[in-house]
Amino acid sequence: MGAGTDIDYSVIVVGSDGSKSSLLAVERAARIAAAFNAELIIATAFYESKEDALKAQRQDSVTILGDEQARANLESAASHARRAGAGKVQIAAAAGTPVEALMAVVNQFDADLLVVGNRGINTLTGRLLGSVPADVARQSDCDVMIVHTVK
Repeated sequence: MGAGTDIDYSVIVVGSDGSKSSLLAVERAARIAAAFNAELIIATAFYESKEDALKAQRQDSVTILGDEQARANLESAASHARRAGAGKVQIAAAAGTPVEALMAVVNQFDADLLVVGNRGINTLTGRLLGSVPADVARQSDCDVMIVHTVK
């Protein structure tokens, strides 16, 4: 293999909205983090007001209103990640849409890999308007893994 072909992930970000499908992505990311002895950052988006949530209404993500609900979801996801083998786990909540929040966390932690579930990618709305997995894949400067969490 030539230079630059070695894969080494040291910081992995995974998106979680507390849903069952997002916890499957957390589990996969935790296993990858364990294999690479990487730091795992579990990230979520939240809206600061009902008005913000209504303006950004998306079909492919759970609406989280307020930092408190976001942190509760993240603590639960962090426990799930530790049970799946991740040793170094942090949580991060960011205000805004899921795409905005994930991109902010990826940049804040200088992540090497972003892991998201596939929810919304195969829906009509997702095909027409975009979905969180497709949008982050287009915008991210790091590798993106889309985990098959929804059939």
